[in-house]
Amino acid sequence: MLFKNRQKSNQATILYIVVCFIGLVGLYSAHYVLGQTMSSGIYKIQSDSVNIGGVRSTSSTYLIEDTAGETGTGDSASSIYKVSAGYQSMQVVYLAVTANSDVTMSPAIGGITGGTSNGSTNFTVTTDNPAGYTVTIKASTTPALQSPLDTISDYSATAPSPDFTFFVPSTASQFGFTVEGTDIANSFKDNGSACNTGSGDTADKCWAGLSTSAQTILNRTSANHPSGTASTLKFRTQSGSSHIQTSGTYVATTTITLLPL
Repeated sequence: MLFKNRQKSNQATILYIVVCFIGLVGLYSAHYVLGQTMSSGIYKIQSDSVNIGGVRSTSSTYLIEDTAGETGTGDSASSIYKVSAGYQSMQVVYLAVTANSDVTMSPAIGGITGGTSNGSTNFTVTTDNPAGYTVTIKASTTPALQSPLDTISDYSATAPSPDFTFFVPSTASQFGFTVEGTDIANSFKDNGSACNTGSGDTADKCWAGLSTSAQTILNRTSANHPSGTASTLKFRTQSGSSHIQTSGTYVATTTITLLPL
């Protein structure tokens, strides 16, 4: 029910808010054992091979690389490790992310009186890729948070940075997010008073709005296997005291994508 005027302010309007997650991993494999890695101040050779011959051949539909002269090639495995030996095997990058749980935000918000609702989820990313990884988030709809009868606007941060403090006018309702952890993208780092600057990670700061376009939230330039790195996604909805929001259950569906660099 939509309350259009203040004369009905004695009737309770409740907003229940749920954030759903879809997780995507761009590349995944079992962990592989590598041979000698050689590096200098400028270059790094991740895998090396001594052999003869070899050429790349292509057609309109296929591409093949071949080599000759190698010994001890092929796959070997135990209950713990798998070795894929030989130049053509090379390294297969390991990427993994723990499953994201859906978030039911709390408390429920009064559609007439307004209020603030919060929720969060934790996840861990693990990779043996020496170049690291990146994680993006995007919403399935615009705005992200919707009910069958109404929507809540995506948080409007001051361009081009996330807002250090979450602020919604008294005449509006908005839904935003932030991310916390060791590997957060530069845009979510702060200097104690502003975002997208400094190297800090102040709790409950640097808020942005979701979009159907992917936004980078995590960025790492080194491996972290086997322990991985934990991060926290936080969500907040605020409805102003002078704004009347239709009652109902509001749901946002987001996709988190993990890719190697």
